[in-house]
Amino acid sequence: MITTLHIKNIGIIEDISVNFNEGFNVLTGETGAGKTLIIDSLAILAGGRFSKEMIRKGEEYSFVEANCYLPEHKLAIEGNITVSREIYANGRNTCKINGRLVTVTELKCFMKDIIDIHGQQDNQNMIDTSTHIKYLDNYIGKEILNIKNKYQELFLDYSNIKSELKRNYGDEKEKQRKLDLLNYQLNEIKQANLKENEEEELESIRKRMLNSEKIVENLQIAKSNIGENAIDSIDISIRALEKIEYLDKNYEEKLEKLKTIYYDLQEIEREITDEKEKIDFNEEERAQTETRLDLIYSLKRKYGNTITEILKYKEDIENEIQTISNLEEYTNNLKEKLNKIDKEMFDLANQMDKLRKKYANILEKNINKELEELEMPNAKINIKVELNDNQYQENGINKVEFYILTNIGEESKPLAKIASGGELSRIMLAIKTVLANIDKVPTMVFDEIDTGISGIAAKAVAQKMKRIAKTHQIFVITHLAVIAASGEYNYNISKKVENNKTKTVIKMLDKNEEAKEVAKIATGEINEKTISYAQELISISK
Repeated sequence: MITTLHIKNIGIIEDISVNFNEGFNVLTGETGAGKTLIIDSLAILAGGRFSKEMIRKGEEYSFVEANCYLPEHKLAIEGNITVSREIYANGRNTCKINGRLVTVTELKCFMKDIIDIHGQQDNQNMIDTSTHIKYLDNYIGKEILNIKNKYQELFLDYSNIKSELKRNYGDEKEKQRKLDLLNYQLNEIKQANLKENEEEELESIRKRMLNSEKIVENLQIAKSNIGENAIDSIDISIRALEKIEYLDKNYEEKLEKLKTIYYDLQEIEREITDEKEKIDFNEEERAQTETRLDLIYSLKRKYGNTITEILKYKEDIENEIQTISNLEEYTNNLKEKLNKIDKEMFDLANQMDKLRKKYANILEKNINKELEELEMPNAKINIKVELNDNQYQENGINKVEFYILTNIGEESKPLAKIASGGELSRIMLAIKTVLANIDKVPTMVFDEIDTGISGIAAKAVAQKMKRIAKTHQIFVITHLAVIAASGEYNYNISKKVENNKTKTVIKMLDKNEEAKEVAKIATGEINEKTISYAQELISISK
């Protein structure tokens, strides 16, 4: 479970830290106080998307950190795991698990087994039939996962081969034209006989050619000054020290150093002389260099930005020529490979089809049981698993769609055509409840799951939350008194202005404060009568 959450510089949240508890945690507060920002922060920590507009005005970065108590986890240190994510306005993103840097993908993969966030968007996702197969496969779990992974590996190869077979070189004339073009390009690159780093070497030579007079002039100055001044002066100094070196060891050491400098200068003078002689370029050498560079520039315009890219393009051309020249054999090999993959995929797809049909019946029964407890006794979910015209898709050959019957005597219809906002909220809660018993994710977050419900339905949702909270840590944002009254721990989120800036404040409520908050949610007023009503509601709901 999440024991501590620290949020900094997200929206109107300046810097808050809050301790949470296991069981049923309820978050309440006025609209705009920052409740959803807390859920957004958890989503960011779970590897979700982040927009730089979420960074608090005037700040350069946002930071979210949570301590999770997971005593059975292999990464836990004394039962605890610390997860953090820091995001800067320039896009830099730092994620850590127990202080170790990880990628966003690694963070997301790690957190998916720790926290499940149900936001307001999930109700709309429920209408999207493409998500339905995901719910069913998540329910089936490991039994289908291994099969699905093997299938998807084959599906990638299958798709690539299909695309390759669709490549059309046209008729014989078109194929010959293509071959002529490729052979021309290949010969042009081959004749150039390019070498790695050749362009850099030629550019260096060209630069020396263009500045040859300046180079010769300054090399001569350097040579003359070394020979006429430095070497002669040092030679005189050496002879002077040789006359007194026997008198003191220090004189002997100085003499040795001068001799070393003398020999080094002689060597440098010879090297400068050699360099000066190399600068004697003739017009033919200049022309050859310019011609070679022009050729390289021409090839770069056609085949790549560097010699390395041009040589890689040459390899690609050779492969394509080979493919076109042996197209019939190449195509037959691809078809043979495709047939082999097709048989393996068909077998795996049928295994998944059987599993989905088997578990669809079990899942719909369990969801319907939950719906009955959520005051939808006549509602029946029907999960249809059909073959998708035997066309291979990423998830197999199945089309999975959730249908619902809301009234006895009517036909089942797609969720999008019949379910209201309140019904979708309860259907999603029913699915989450069933899946929660399977996936064992310790922390579940519900952002305004009470949308579109009230009365008896709201009470049923509260009871369902309490049941889930017996085996999971639950966070719920709510505007309903009956759900707030059911919480084991209530937190109020408010906002205040300091130094002309708005910031969020979060506080865990004691019993008296909880009663006042429930009274305010229920009636909009706080007085002796409403507080008494709230206390009674809390007593009944607990």
